[in-house]
Amino acid sequence: MEKLTFYAVSAPEKLDRIGSYLAERLSRDVVRHRSGYVLIAMEALDQLLMACHSQSIKPFVESFLHMVAKLLESGEPKLQVLGTNSFVKFANIEEDTPSYHRRYDFFVSRFSAMCHSCHTDPETRTEIRIAGIRGIQGVVRKTVNDELRATIWEPQHMDKIVPSLLFNMQKTEEVDSRIGPPPSPSATDKEENPAVLAENCFRELLGRATFGNMNNAVRPVFAHLDHHKLWDPNEFAVHCFKIIMYSIQAQYSHHVIQEILGHLDARKKDSPRVRAGIIQVLLEAVAIAAKGSIGPTVLEVFNTLLKHLRLSVEFEANDLQGGSSGSANFNTSSKDNDEKIVQNAIIQTIGFFGSNLPDYQRSEIMMFIMGKVPVFGTSTHTLDISQLGDLGTRRIQIMLLRSLLMVTSGYKAKTIVTALPGSFLDPLLSPSLMEDYELRQLVLEVMHNLMDRHDNRAKLRGIRIIPDVADLKIKREKICRQDTSFMKKNGQQLYRHIYLGCKEEDNVQKNYELLYTSLALITIELANEEVVIDLIRLAIALQDSAIINEDNLPMFHRCGIMALVAAYLNFVSQMIAVPAFCQHVSKVIEIRTMEAPYFLPEHIFRDKCMLPKSLEKHDKNVYFLTNKIAESLGGSGYNVERLSVPYVPQVTDEDRLSRRKSIVDTVSIQVDILPNSIPSDDVVSNTEEITFEALKKAIDTSGMEEQEKEKRRLVIEKFQKAPFEEIAAQCESKANLLHDRLAQILELTIRPPPSPSGTLTITSGHTQYQSVPVYEMKFPDLCVY
Repeated sequence: MEKLTFYAVSAPEKLDRIGSYLAERLSRDVVRHRSGYVLIAMEALDQLLMACHSQSIKPFVESFLHMVAKLLESGEPKLQVLGTNSFVKFANIEEDTPSYHRRYDFFVSRFSAMCHSCHTDPETRTEIRIAGIRGIQGVVRKTVNDELRATIWEPQHMDKIVPSLLFNMQKTEEVDSRIGPPPSPSATDKEENPAVLAENCFRELLGRATFGNMNNAVRPVFAHLDHHKLWDPNEFAVHCFKIIMYSIQAQYSHHVIQEILGHLDARKKDSPRVRAGIIQVLLEAVAIAAKGSIGPTVLEVFNTLLKHLRLSVEFEANDLQGGSSGSANFNTSSKDNDEKIVQNAIIQTIGFFGSNLPDYQRSEIMMFIMGKVPVFGTSTHTLDISQLGDLGTRRIQIMLLRSLLMVTSGYKAKTIVTALPGSFLDPLLSPSLMEDYELRQLVLEVMHNLMDRHDNRAKLRGIRIIPDVADLKIKREKICRQDTSFMKKNGQQLYRHIYLGCKEEDNVQKNYELLYTSLALITIELANEEVVIDLIRLAIALQDSAIINEDNLPMFHRCGIMALVAAYLNFVSQMIAVPAFCQHVSKVIEIRTMEAPYFLPEHIFRDKCMLPKSLEKHDKNVYFLTNKIAESLGGSGYNVERLSVPYVPQVTDEDRLSRRKSIVDTVSIQVDILPNSIPSDDVVSNTEEITFEALKKAIDTSGMEEQEKEKRRLVIEKFQKAPFEEIAAQCESKANLLHDRLAQILELTIRPPPSPSGTLTITSGHTQYQSVPVYEMKFPDLCVY
C-alpha cells in the first residue's frame, strides 16, 4: 500500500486506471463471495482516496462510488456496513472543486432502506440500521453545503430521508423537556443507539436547512405522523417538533408554525383527539417561537385557531343534536367529551401565545378576539355562527371569552385608556353578554385582568368583611390625568354594568365575589373623590333596589346584594380613611351581626343560611343611611351634594334605538316649559356672567346628569298631562320672543302674516324670504313655520 500510494501521488493521472482495475477486481470478488479480497480492495480504495486530493481524483471517485454501490446492493450485512464506512470516510473529505454531475439518488434510497432493516437477528438489524443512518448523515454532509448541488433537499429525497430518521427515533425514551430544548445525545450513545444517532442526524439536517428548503424538510414529518397515527397519543409528535424548533434557525420559526396550521386545516374533519394532538404540538412550537422571531404569522395563528374553535363547537352541537337531547346539554362538562379536549387545547394555545406577545401586539389580538365574539341581534362579529344555534352560540361566546381571559392575563398597561379603549370596552360590556351568569363572570374577570395594574386582585379574592384593610398592604398610585378622563367618559358605563349585573336572577356566589372585586379595583386604580362619591351612590342604590325589589328577585339574591354592599362600604370607608364614615359602617355591620346576619357575606354564602321572609320589618339601623354618610363625608371636605340624588343607570344607545325612541325625540325639542322657568320679559336682558366656575360646571356635566334627567321627565310629563290651552299660551309667548330676538340679532325685518293662512316674510337687505305655515292651530295668533 505504501508503494501504491507513492505511485498514485507521483502520477495522479494514473488514478483513473488504478480505480478501474480495483473496481473490476472487487466486483468479481463480491460475486464470488471472496470477502477477504473485498476487504483488501476497499482498504486500498480508502487509503488512495484519503491520500490524493488533486483534480484528477474525479474519475477515481466515480470508480470508488461504483464499488460502494456494489457493496450496498449485496445481501451481506458485513459488506453493507463496509461500504457504508467507506462512504462516510469519503463524505468527510473536502474536495477542492465540486462535481456538479455527480448524483446521490441511489445512496439516498439504499441508506433509507437500510434504516428500515428487518433482519431476524436483533444485533445485525441494529448494526444495519446504524449503518443506514450514518450513510444518510454522510450524504447530507457531502451535499448540503454546496448551493449549486442542493439536490438533497428535493421532495423525492426528503420523503425518504426524514421518515427513515423518524422511524428510528421512535424508540427514544420520551423526556419532558418543556423547560428547555431536548437534551443532545452523548458521544457514546451516538455509536450504539440507532434512535439517538437518528435524532442527532435529524438535528444536523434541520440545522443546515435554509429559507428555500425548510418546508421540504418539515412536510415529511407530518406524513410520517399521519401514516403511523402518532397524533394520539402525541408524545412523539411533540418531541419531534421540539427538536425541529430548537434545531432550525430562529428566523425560520414562522415557517414551521405555518406548516402546522396548514396541516390542522387539512385534518379538520379528523377525530377530535387527532386535532387536539396537532393543536398541542402547535402550542409547543409557539412556546418556543414566541421567544424569538415569529414573523407575520401572529394574526394567522389566532384566526386559524378561532376558526377551529368554531368548528369544534359546531361538531359538538351536531353530536348533541344527533344524540339524546334529554341527557345532553352544554352545561354539563364530561371528561369523555373529546371536543372539549380540542377546545381546551385551543384556548391554552391562544392564551400562551397571547401572553408571550409584546403589549402592542397583545392589544391588537384582544381587539381581534373581541371582534369574533357573536352578539345576538347584531352582525358586528366576523365569525360564522349560522350553523351553531343558540346553545352553540353561547358555547362559542364562552370559549372566546376564555381565550380573551388567557390573553389578558398578566397584561400591564400604564394607563387604563390603553387597556380598555372605547372600541374594546363597548362590545365587552354589551348587554347580550349579561344574559348568562358564566358569560358575566368571564367579562368581569377580563376587566379585572386589565384594571389590576398593581397585582392587588389576589388580596381581594373572596367577598368578606375585612377587619383592617391596611393588613392587605394594597399597592396603589396617584390617579393620573388620563385615568380621571377615562372615568369621566366611561364611569357611568361601568357603574351601569355592575348595577345591572347585581340584579340578575341567575347570579351565584362567584358573581357577587367578582362584582365586589370590580368595585374594589375601581376604588384602588381609578377613584378620585368624585368617583368615590359615585361608587357610594351606586352601593346605596343597590341597597335600595334589594329593599324595594322591583325586579322580584329571590330572597337569596336580595340578601346577596345587601352583603355585597356591606363588604364594599366596609372596604371603601377604610380606603378613604374618614373616621365618621368608618364608624357608621362598623356600627351597621355590628348591628347586622346581631340582628340580621344574612346581610353579611360570611353568613349568606354559607350552605345552610336561614333567610328572612321579608325585608320590610327590619329596623333602619341595619341599613346604611345616605344622610349619615353625607354628614360624615361632608365634614371631611367631600362634595356630598350628589349623594342626595339617587343613582339611575345611564341610558345606553341600545335603549335609544328601542323603546325609548319616542321619548328621546320629544326631549330633543329642547323647549323649557317648567313652572320655574325665567319669565319671557326678562330673557333678553338676562345674561350669565362667564367665569371659571361657570365653564367648569359646563364642562363637568356628570354632576348635573340626574338633575337633567329629572328636568326632562317634567318636560315630558307636562306635554302629556297639561291642558292644551296652557301649552299653547306658553308656546305663543316663546314664539313672540323668538321673533323679537331673531330681528335683534340678525338685524332683520320680520313682518307677521295677517292671518294664520298667510305667509311670514323676512327681509334682509334686498332679499326677501317667505315661509308657509306647516300646520295651523285653533288660535289665530299661534302658527308654527
